[in-house]
Amino acid sequence: MKKAQKEKETSVVFQAKNGAIELRGDVARETIWATQAQIVKLFGVDQSVVSRHVRNIFKDGEVSPKSNMQKMHTAHSDRPVALYSLDVVLAVGYRTNSKVAIAFRQWATKTLREHITRGYTINRKQIGNNYDAFMRAVGDIQSLLPAHVTLDPNQVLELIKEFASTWVSLDAYDKDALKPIGTTKKAVRLSAEELSAAISRLRDELMRKGEATDLFAHERQAGTVEGIVGNVMQAFGGKSLYASVEEKAAHLLYFMVKNHPFSDGNKRSGAFAFVWFLRKAGGKKNRVITPAALTALTLLIAESDPAHKEKMTALVTRLLA
Repeated sequence: MKKAQKEKETSVVFQAKNGAIELRGDVARETIWATQAQIVKLFGVDQSVVSRHVRNIFKDGEVSPKSNMQKMHTAHSDRPVALYSLDVVLAVGYRTNSKVAIAFRQWATKTLREHITRGYTINRKQIGNNYDAFMRAVGDIQSLLPAHVTLDPNQVLELIKEFASTWVSLDAYDKDALKPIGTTKKAVRLSAEELSAAISRLRDELMRKGEATDLFAHERQAGTVEGIVGNVMQAFGGKSLYASVEEKAAHLLYFMVKNHPFSDGNKRSGAFAFVWFLRKAGGKKNRVITPAALTALTLLIAESDPAHKEKMTALVTRLLA
């Protein structure tokens, strides 16, 4: 293995109750790679279950096999072994119902939350107006680092510019000042009957694949979905409470996940309702959220404190905008 390739690889360890599971990290592609055997151990299910989920994930187009599967030779095998990316691992975990899978999802949610809340804060305007001062500051930091560690001020500045909105959002999150943003102001109709019919089609498809039971998407109490739709679409004085498509979609996802309208499948139904509504509203907004990002967002909302509702919905609108 080349030295450059080694430097781009690391290991990611998930500490499960049945032992630590080490996965191969790929820094260059910002993902991890796992074999089917590792995924089986990760979620505590049979090999046949993982194989079926992976096959359906690729068949449904949820994840592309071209960029999310690779084959490589290992020391103890005469044949190449298939490795699957983080997107595939998350998609399998999202479809798997086991105690280990739940623990993994909670761990992934906690890790995501730490990345959101423990970022560095940067004043974007100050950097733009004080380029020379910024360069001097990088030089001051360089003087505190070991001799073998070198900072390139131009690369640092390029990184900060590229992710400028991220630093601002992290700062706002820490200060409880994260506000929802939305750019798509248009009239969109949504009825409980229409949403329920769409979710029913989802249930039929999942049951056909053996990925849902009869309890999936059955209302705990009649009128619950209607109440959620009413909250999302409510208006006062002719003005919508949630003015943009992004805000409506974010609250639809939140209410479907947190209000538990169904006996089973609230997270899956909520995620489906979210992307279904965005596509119904039209435009390109639905293509911003990748399957992995949607999984992470749904789990983050599910594990979040209800007191942080405004933070969660604001975060969703920022990802869409």
